[in-house]
Amino acid sequence: MNLTAAAIRYNRVTIVAVLALFVSGLSSYVQLPKAQDPGFTIRTATVTTLFPGASPQRVEELITDAIEEKIQEMPEVDEITSESISGVSVVTVNFKDRYDDMPPIFDDLRQKVEDVVPELPAGAVTPSVNDEYGDTYGHLYSLVGPGFTPKELRDAALDVRDALLKEPDIAKVNLFGDIEDAIYIEYNNARLTELGVSPQQLEGVLQSLNILASGGDITIGRERITLEPTGNFDTVEDLREAIVEIPGSRALVRLRDIATIDRAYEDPIREKVRVDGEDGISLAISMRDGGNILTLGERLETLTRRLEADLPLGMELRPMFRQSTLTGASVDAFVSNLVQAVLIVILVMIVSLGVRTGLVVASLIPVVMVSTFVLMSVFAIGIDQISLAALIISLGLLVDNAIVVVEAVIVRRQNGEDAIPAAISAAGEMMVPLIISSLTTAAAFTPIALAESAVGEFTASIFYVVTIALLLSWTMAMTFIPMLTPFIKVEPKPKVADGDEFDGAFYRGYRRLLAVAIRHPLVFCALVIALFALSMVGMGSVPQVFIPPSEDAVLTATLELPPGSDIEATEALIEDLDRFLAAQRIAPGDPTFGDDATVGTRSWTSYIGSGGPRFVLSFSPENPRSEVATVILSVNNSASLDPIKLAIEQFIFESHPDARLQVKRLANGPPVAYPIEIKLSGPEFDELFALQSAIKSKLWEYDVVTAVQDTWGPQSKKLIVDVDQARAFRAGVSNIDIATSLNASLAGMEMTEFREQDETIPVILRTEGTDRDDLRKLENLSVFSQSSGAVVPLSQVAQARVVWEPARIERLDRVRMITIQVQLRLGVTVAEVLDTFRPWLNDYQTTWKPGYGYLEGGETEESDKAAV
Repeated sequence: MNLTAAAIRYNRVTIVAVLALFVSGLSSYVQLPKAQDPGFTIRTATVTTLFPGASPQRVEELITDAIEEKIQEMPEVDEITSESISGVSVVTVNFKDRYDDMPPIFDDLRQKVEDVVPELPAGAVTPSVNDEYGDTYGHLYSLVGPGFTPKELRDAALDVRDALLKEPDIAKVNLFGDIEDAIYIEYNNARLTELGVSPQQLEGVLQSLNILASGGDITIGRERITLEPTGNFDTVEDLREAIVEIPGSRALVRLRDIATIDRAYEDPIREKVRVDGEDGISLAISMRDGGNILTLGERLETLTRRLEADLPLGMELRPMFRQSTLTGASVDAFVSNLVQAVLIVILVMIVSLGVRTGLVVASLIPVVMVSTFVLMSVFAIGIDQISLAALIISLGLLVDNAIVVVEAVIVRRQNGEDAIPAAISAAGEMMVPLIISSLTTAAAFTPIALAESAVGEFTASIFYVVTIALLLSWTMAMTFIPMLTPFIKVEPKPKVADGDEFDGAFYRGYRRLLAVAIRHPLVFCALVIALFALSMVGMGSVPQVFIPPSEDAVLTATLELPPGSDIEATEALIEDLDRFLAAQRIAPGDPTFGDDATVGTRSWTSYIGSGGPRFVLSFSPENPRSEVATVILSVNNSASLDPIKLAIEQFIFESHPDARLQVKRLANGPPVAYPIEIKLSGPEFDELFALQSAIKSKLWEYDVVTAVQDTWGPQSKKLIVDVDQARAFRAGVSNIDIATSLNASLAGMEMTEFREQDETIPVILRTEGTDRDDLRKLENLSVFSQSSGAVVPLSQVAQARVVWEPARIERLDRVRMITIQVQLRLGVTVAEVLDTFRPWLNDYQTTWKPGYGYLEGGETEESDKAAV
């Protein structure tokens, strides 16, 4: 007994099984995780090392190279990129796409970094490994409160964070823009020199006073009592009253008599956040693994309203980005499209095959579609825009199995067979051909699943869902559909003379066309070849975009001032952009809020000095730098995306021509920074600068190019303090004395820590603002000898001069690399530019010196990886 005969014989069991599968499918749909995108594994980690005071080249040679060399020993490494800027090394490690279990690999990375620590120079801070680079914070809330101090905002934000972390579906809550406290001891350079007190002596005094040490314990009878001597500073007033001994005279003075002690905020600030043009704090919320983004969104909506009610009057907790809202809208839209497609196919079946036959064939569609959700849950495939798109693709494929089986049954019944034998014999005849056809069709999608790339991982569910749907379709076509065919009314075919059954108008026309093709085979073959060539030519005019950008009403803008710019300059730029965006804002109370035709902005969060959080998986934030700012902007509707993007670009171009800007929609799939990237590599700075200058000039010749820039940026200036070793020796000061005195006077030197409840506040010693900000006073800066106590002006032992140096040095696999980034006009594809630019670049490369080359990046890199 074959499969079809068993299904028909035990039809009640078949019906119950199909109904159970259908109900299970509906249940699975409700329980399946829903997301906007299927996601992909971020196989990246960063290693950050601080080396205060070192130039980018020294950071590269002493820190970056040593770390890269050690990490390169790992066999899992795909490529290593690095960025060396003044005082900071950031090494980014990308691992091969075939690895999915990342925690053991990250552990090996930490071990490699620990092994290299003894080789690092003195003064370098222990490297920090960040293996949470790919964590996504799908919900962004902002806390604002006009009139409140940064500390009050920070305290309230910490309370909100503590409450949110109690939610089981929340993994992490990170704060951005929380300005921390600091205590500054500011001294007058002349006054401290007159007293003969050095910054190092003040540091030693304060560290010896500010201690938390046990005094042991004492036994009294049967009790043991702990002794705790006082000493640590409990208030800022305790710090002011600290006793300092004047060297030589043995005189004692209080710290407040020789310096000004104030509690303030970190200066300069590391980062700042502005919300709709107001100072605020951003709370980035990450969901735990396996959580439901829609459920979390509903819970957060309720929870944040309650938390906002507990805030001080005047503070507001605003939702700035909710991935759950976008996910819900995206899934609803795709489900609506899927339902419409199913109904259209069913209607076509009924109209073309008749009511009964059409209903039998069409019954396969909802059964297979819903049953697919059961196997999707088994294979951990969620509901997202890729899996739903795969279901829509499957619609036109899975119905073929039912049509073929039903048609074969009808033919047999027209020839006089009974309904049941006809169904069994027809299904048995088609069983092998249909399974081969289904597997062949599924095999056409295997390159998507086999591609070892982030794009392949992102789109892999197309193969799995299509294969599941086709196999279920074949199973139902062999069991459920033959069981229903007896309900089709079939009239016996009238007897006709041989050949008369193919004597209709259609067959006569087809017979004539076939006869012409047979009589003139060469002409017919030439016609087919011509049509094929014409289709290839026409294909060249079709825009080639591997994965189009998202239609979600969200834009990101990355702004960058020249390297070395102060964060206050970056903040001024954002404040100017705030005013521009506010002029186009459509508030919730506006009647056109959410209107499909009205162009405008809704809300935005600006991250000054950092790239902000990775709020969607396809967004790659910039490394923190004072000259960088990132804006996450919600616009009124999808129709506002391009107009607002162009308006921001025009505004920045006219108002801040020195700023680099990139405004983008959210990406579908793996992140691509720029459509076109040319990565130049080579050993020497001057040669690299010359090559990138020529290539940038050529790119500017294309009218469709709107921006061309490179990742190194313009060179920055640095003040070199040349120490006269002979004079320094005679004066009794060393190089370390000079460096320490400069650092303490200008940047500030952390002397000790002030403890307040569970917070640790740094105590920083520095000169008064009038001395720090006046370059003319640099030559009179006092240099204190740590060994002899001598004090000399800086001008007696050193001279200052200005030099120019690369502000940033990037490397790829330990080779210096400059990346040229190209932005294109809206609607222009990468292929349109590269088709003419690539031949020129290859010809130009033949003139380069040995050791210099280039790689293509951007969209072409991701497309090539996906095609592998």
